Amino acid sequence: MAAFAEPHFSAYTAWQGASGGSGGFGNITVVDKVPPEMMHMVDAHWYQFPPMNPLWHAILGFTIGVLGLVSCIGNGVVIYIFTTTKALRTPSNLLVVNLAFSDFLMMFTMAPPMVINCYHETWTYGPLMCEIYGMLGSLFGCTSIWTMTMIAFDRYNVIVKGLSAKPMTSNGALMRILGIWIFALGWTLAPMFGWNRYVPEGNMTACGTDYLSRDWKSRSYILVYSIFVYYSPLLLIIYSYFFIVQAVAAHEKNMREQAKKMNVASLRSSEAANTSAECKLAKVALFTIALWFFAWTPYLIINYTGVLIHAPISPLATIWGSLFAKANAVYNPIVYGISHPKYRAALYKKFPSLSCNDPVEDTASVASGATAVSEEKPAA
Repeated sequence: MAAFAEPHFSAYTAWQGASGGSGGFGNITVVDKVPPEMMHMVDAHWYQFPPMNPLWHAILGFTIGVLGLVSCIGNGVVIYIFTTTKALRTPSNLLVVNLAFSDFLMMFTMAPPMVINCYHETWTYGPLMCEIYGMLGSLFGCTSIWTMTMIAFDRYNVIVKGLSAKPMTSNGALMRILGIWIFALGWTLAPMFGWNRYVPEGNMTACGTDYLSRDWKSRSYILVYSIFVYYSPLLLIIYSYFFIVQAVAAHEKNMREQAKKMNVASLRSSEAANTSAECKLAKVALFTIALWFFAWTPYLIINYTGVLIHAPISPLATIWGSLFAKANAVYNPIVYGISHPKYRAALYKKFPSLSCNDPVEDTASVASGATAVSEEKPAA
């Protein structure tokens, strides 16, 4: 352990000398409260920062505690509604359940340790739990984004290919889910076996990947991981939704032209109602995915700053990056609760107190594409 700690001590000593021996804050740094057994995991970069104001730890602990509670309740309700409502038990919605399950586990495992560590103002669970904490956060984040990618592919298959598409079966959905978890597990176990590592974040209350080590073995993991878990799903989702929007725009144009020829205000065939229903779910999925990228992009920027630029990254900056990333697990149940008609109706039926309005009977299932036929003529 002494062998690992020595480089950091030397870096700290050099920094003290360069700043007149006090660094402007005496000898107190953000690392001072870190337990001795954790010191070999702390990068020399953090020795230049004074302790964070305890108020920031209190704000972070309170915020992550509230987010954790909201996420666990919200995603728990989504899982319960989708698995107990017959109309929602479709192959496509298995992916929705998997997304809620991943988000639930994200905050169930991330929030409580972080709240306790914020109280102590440092990591208190030892090196092994730090590695497990970092691995679980990465695992559930990777699982969520690839689940959203599969949802986008499913919408592409239904909307763009239409009747020529091969519908997804329950076995097909389960195989996709299994593949997602295996893929995510492989990437997130790699640092446990030497390709990069999991270390304390700058605020010392959470753990994540090491983006400050200068060796290419560590830096290459961040770069390759971002390609497969950030850029690849982003490009695939953009591809899917580009053609979805294109197909919907063409369909709507055809419907307006057909309605004009028939001298009616609107024309809704069974196929049109089906497309409309599927587009509703596509909008929900697109909004959810957009929130995911807004949540994880700050954390990606922090990682890239350490790997490529090595610019000053403050402990306070790592707080917001970590908080934004974890807050993503809260968005999804809210988005589905607002935008999914069948889910909203089932939620009202099972938990009337959670709804402010009477449920509106929706004849078109967003999940299954059940349709209604209507034709509306203009008033004379």
